[in-house]
Amino acid sequence: QDDKATEIKLTSFSRPHMRAFHFSWSGFFIAFFIWFAIAPLLSEIRDDLDLTKGEVWTSSIVGVGGTIFMRFLLGPFCDKVGARVLFAVVLGAASIPTACTGLVNSATGLAILRLF
Repeated sequence: QDDKATEIKLTSFSRPHMRAFHFSWSGFFIAFFIWFAIAPLLSEIRDDLDLTKGEVWTSSIVGVGGTIFMRFLLGPFCDKVGARVLFAVVLGAASIPTACTGLVNSATGLAILRLF
């Protein structure tokens, strides 16, 4: 078989192909959740913190800018240590600011939080 799949057992973690599949979709889900965690709540956050439209836009621009910067920064690291290790480290590190979303009390805090 030359290590090729002849059937798909979605609930099996015994083969490395299925482990990679399950870790990939769960990692993508976590990354998606982290990136879009604040967007649906921006109207409530704006009202709660009395933010102006410009401050909300600033936080959004900072979030996108941080993503672009991290892509350039993490590219060479991905070549050195591998995508799996770097993916796990980035998701673990990015989950901390996401968990601290409820602690934000100013426009500056929101911008710093969205940077990560």
